[in-house]
Amino acid sequence: MQNKHPHPVHGHAMHPPAHAKPASAHPHHHPHPAAAHAPQQHGAQPPPLPDPASIHGLLEAPPRVHPIFAKLLPQIQRAVADEGYVTPTPIQIQSIPHLLEGRDLLGCAQTGTGKTAAFVLPMLQHLVQHRKPLARGRPRTLILAPTRELAAQIGDSIRAYGRHLHIAHTVIFGGVGQRPQEVALARGLDILVATPGRLLDLMNQGFVHLDAVEIFVLDEADRMLDMGFIRDIRKIIAKLPPHRQSLFFSATLQPEVVALAKTLVRDPVHVTITPEKPTVEKIAQKLLFVDRAHKEALLIQLLQNNGMDRVIVFAQQKHAANKVCQKLNNAGITAAAIHGNKSQSARTAALAGFKTGQVRVLVATDIAARGIDVDGITHVINYHMPIEPETYVHRIGRTARAGAEGDAISLCCAEERDFLRDIERLIRQQIPVETQHPFHSEAARHATGAAARPPPKGQRGGGQHRQQHGGGHKPHSGGQHKPSHGGGHKPQGRAPFRGVRSFGGRR
Repeated sequence: MQNKHPHPVHGHAMHPPAHAKPASAHPHHHPHPAAAHAPQQHGAQPPPLPDPASIHGLLEAPPRVHPIFAKLLPQIQRAVADEGYVTPTPIQIQSIPHLLEGRDLLGCAQTGTGKTAAFVLPMLQHLVQHRKPLARGRPRTLILAPTRELAAQIGDSIRAYGRHLHIAHTVIFGGVGQRPQEVALARGLDILVATPGRLLDLMNQGFVHLDAVEIFVLDEADRMLDMGFIRDIRKIIAKLPPHRQSLFFSATLQPEVVALAKTLVRDPVHVTITPEKPTVEKIAQKLLFVDRAHKEALLIQLLQNNGMDRVIVFAQQKHAANKVCQKLNNAGITAAAIHGNKSQSARTAALAGFKTGQVRVLVATDIAARGIDVDGITHVINYHMPIEPETYVHRIGRTARAGAEGDAISLCCAEERDFLRDIERLIRQQIPVETQHPFHSEAARHATGAAARPPPKGQRGGGQHRQQHGGGHKPHSGGQHKPSHGGGHKPQGRAPFRGVRSFGGRR
């Protein structure tokens, strides 16, 4: 949803308060001097005229509810208004009517389109209109998300839009103790939001059964596959009842994603939001060429600009994110790192500080590229250019959300020049180049051939590669992409289908 009303409408009928004082008690009302000494008259008297200022709000016509939101229950409309939203986004306009009718849906939409509300609002309506007793360990609806952060933020949306309803919901993911999750499941749930790894763990232990699921949502399906969750997803789908409503959302529709969708949805409604324009139009993109040794200095100089109020900096590797975060804090710029090797409590604290403004810069790896949904992000900075061009779209989509404007700045060294070419080929435009900075590198700008690519794989444990990714820190075991899953847990059959990625602990 977008276009927040400047004065959020709360959906209450507006009546003068019963305890309102007469106009003579208004702090700015000055009675005529003679009236102040007039004798009291007994008997019925007409009520005093109210101060015009006190009835000004009553004379304003209530805002017209958008036809899409008018299809929702009054309690849900009220919650939407409480959030300040008056206009649905295109994916909400195209999805909500069909989902209210119980149709399956296959949705393709880039980040920041209001996708979560598009499926949460109809889900809440279904649960209220078809109430059932809650059953121990048997949720009525299931939302599957790839990362802890995205799962938690979906949970926040359910809490916000369901605030005037009595809906039992919880979020489960790895990296934290499972006992509170067991307790929540035992009480019975209307909505369960989960990441694949922890959900399967609890299923295998008998704490959750999926035979009562009425609505199933698979969110960020392409990210699921990219993270190697395909086997987990298939195991989960196999436990779902055959008669259910299924919703499938993905930012891209690669062949592997389409193949998975065909196993999940039946006669779905297809909703596609501007696939021919992968980048958000309201994002001002900028490209700065720099030698890799000068990236830290350039980043610090950029962040000394007071106009950068809430910034996400993307780094390619976890150790690089830690190093960049430390450099920023040493320079007096409040920063926190978030990636797969961080404990869940550290990740939660970093996100909370970022949301409240205590942390100005969040340094993240791509694990957070789709999981961070924070209002008011002013800038996204690609400290390292992403290896996969689609990742660029997901990164910069963290800004310019819900109709706002934002800026994306990319720092590109010579070894990343080929990555840049792939990105510009995908978005079908050249990113404007900013040369007016003290670290501009013509060598990086015109790099070709071997100079425009990272060193060969056999050399990536050496000094050149370490310099490219922040310098001074040797990757674990001397390799570049050795997956780290934390906690000694070795995932079975989770190798990503495209490239080898390092994503950290079981989600």
